[in-house]
Amino acid sequence: MACPKIALTMLILGSVVALGTDARAQADAPEPARLAQAPASPTPPTTPPPPPAASQPAAPTAQQAPDPVGSVATLQGSASVTRNNATSALALRDPVYKNDVLQTKVDGTLGITFDDETTFTLKPNTRLAVDEFVYQEDGTSNAAIFNVVRGTAAFVAAEVAHTGNMKIDTPTSSLGIRGTTGLVEVPEGGTAGSQVSIKLYPDADGRVGRIEVFGRDGAQLGILSRGATGFAVRPGAGGRFTAAPLQISALEAERDRSFVRQAFAARTVGRQINQQRRTLQQQQRNQLRPSQPNQQRPGQVPGREQRPGLQQQRPELRTVPGGQPLPSPGTRPVQQQQPGAPPTQQQQPGARPNLQQQPGAAPPGGRPNAPTLQQQPGTKPNLQQQPGAAPPGGRPSAPTLQQPPGARPTLQRPPGPQRAPAGQRKPAKKNEGR
Repeated sequence: MACPKIALTMLILGSVVALGTDARAQADAPEPARLAQAPASPTPPTTPPPPPAASQPAAPTAQQAPDPVGSVATLQGSASVTRNNATSALALRDPVYKNDVLQTKVDGTLGITFDDETTFTLKPNTRLAVDEFVYQEDGTSNAAIFNVVRGTAAFVAAEVAHTGNMKIDTPTSSLGIRGTTGLVEVPEGGTAGSQVSIKLYPDADGRVGRIEVFGRDGAQLGILSRGATGFAVRPGAGGRFTAAPLQISALEAERDRSFVRQAFAARTVGRQINQQRRTLQQQQRNQLRPSQPNQQRPGQVPGREQRPGLQQQRPELRTVPGGQPLPSPGTRPVQQQQPGAPPTQQQQPGARPNLQQQPGAAPPGGRPNAPTLQQQPGTKPNLQQQPGAAPPGGRPSAPTLQQPPGARPTLQRPPGPQRAPAGQRKPAKKNEGR
């Protein structure tokens, strides 16, 4: 009997031990899974690049084009311009820029007028370079340098020569132009060993200016101050240059004057062309200029300009000390009710205002009318009748007496048998049947 109990006890203990082992195994099993599913350590964020320094301005995307300094005033035959190492044909009214090299062909005659009205006329096979040109109206630092490389060029000096420094360079000389008209001849080849002729002629008004002649070495060679005179500048011994007076014949002088008159005519035409070009440039600048909105002052109604010295009225009610609101501008003030007068009823929304004047009412500025009751919406209008007048389709009513303002209205009885006063009443008859 004891053996079965011992066996049963051992069986129970074994089951308990087996259950505990399974529980520990199940508790230990999820830990590796949790370790396998653990997220990786986050990587530190990268440091953003520092913003660019504010002191470094952005590079311009496009370089602003230079302004022209002159225009083609006259053109006969063919001519060309070399600009930025590119050569192209010239046409009438074409702009001329600084550093341009102008060239006439064997059949070409060209007239150029600059912004100060200085004008050059080039004969065939003539080359002129615009080395420098700075001009500002009413300025005192104007400057211009032209270079006659070869050929024959007549010139008419203008504002730059009067207010600044104008120079004409040749292969052998440098000319200081002091407001005058002249002619320069450089033989074919244009080398420093060739002879260059410089001539002075009167201006269009007959005045004669002055030309100061310098050699390429900077030494002054002479001054021309009389009309139809000139120098022939040639190289001398030791690298120096000399200037010899020219003997100008009458035929040669007439031929030169005819060519100079072409320069006068080109200046008249070029003045108009340059004026039109400058006007067009100003219009283009105004169109490209960004529009700026009108700056609005604080407290100003948008879209309405405020006059100086006038205080702007606001649409909301203004108040005075005591809390009484003041009406907005444009509204009629509410009239206060007289003491003792019956209150006037406010008109309901949607009802038409009663603008008719009461009979017997005083005009504006006189005695006020008696207060009348406002008509309720939906009721028939009460047409006031004149005393003694009959209503439409009815019997005439008795005249009503006007009551003074402030008095209580009295009810009038309709016409009919009037009752006797209490003291004059007859005693009622007793019933005979009683």
